[in-house]
Amino acid sequence: MALEVNDGNFDEVVIKSDKPVIVDFWAEWCGPCRMIAPIIEDISTEYSGRAVVAKCDVDNSPQVSAKFGIRNIPTILFFKDGKVADKQIGAVPKSNFCK
Repeated sequence: MALEVNDGNFDEVVIKSDKPVIVDFWAEWCGPCRMIAPIIEDISTEYSGRAVVAKCDVDNSPQVSAKFGIRNIPTILFFKDGKVADKQIGAVPKSNFCK
């Protein structure tokens, strides 16, 4: 299951992770976010132990959202060694996430 991250724990969970991290920036009211939620959960299960998969509610985490310039949701950021390595914006098929 994807971890919940927010302004308070983002650095600890994401930036300081020794594994790659996938963060889904989403909101409850966002239809496309709800569309990809099952994909994010599948990836979380599939990559368990090899990567951290997290969800960040943009409405509850304005500092993190601003820090990474999140203007559209869903936005998925891929972190490696604490830095953004790639991103995916919008509701897309699972094949776009696991290249």
